[in-house]
Amino acid sequence: MDSLKAFFASPAGASLPPAGEVAAAVGRYGWFAPVRVMRELQTGDADPQLALFAPWRGESSLRRAAVDAEALTRLSSEEVIDRFLREEDLRIVADDGAPDCEVRTAPELDDEDEIVSEELAAIYLSQGLRREAIAIYRKLSLLNPEKSVYFAELIGKIEEQ
Repeated sequence: MDSLKAFFASPAGASLPPAGEVAAAVGRYGWFAPVRVMRELQTGDADPQLALFAPWRGESSLRRAAVDAEALTRLSSEEVIDRFLREEDLRIVADDGAPDCEVRTAPELDDEDEIVSEELAAIYLSQGLRREAIAIYRKLSLLNPEKSVYFAELIGKIEEQ
C-alpha cells in the first residue's frame, strides 16, 4: 500500500507498484479510477469498465509524460515564442499586392469637420460660451436622433439663462 501512496504522490518520479499490489487495489477499490488507470499502464490493456463509466475523464494525468521543467526554464521567452512559431507556422502575413483602400495612420480633419461631443459643449458652457454650446448640442441632436429630446431640453435650459 505504501508503494501505491508513493506513486500517487508523484507519478512522474516513482515507479509503478508491483502487479499484485495493483490487482489487490483494483479488487478492493474498483470504483477508484486511478487504480484502474495504473493497471492499464502495467498491463497495456484498456480497462473496459473505466472507458464505460468514466468517459468524461479523458486523459488521466497518470498517463501523461513527465514535463522537463528544467528544459522549459532554460529557454528565454523570445526563444519559446520563436520555436512555437517555427513549429506551428502561425504567422500572420499580409496578402501580396496593394490594399483595396488607402490606409490612414493619422486622422484627417478638414475645416468643415468639427469635433462635437457633450464634453465639449459642457466646456463651452463652463466658459460662458452659450452660443457655441447650443451649436454643439444641435449638431449632436442631428447625429443622435434617439437623444434629440434630451438635447432639445438642454438647449431650452441654456436659452432660458
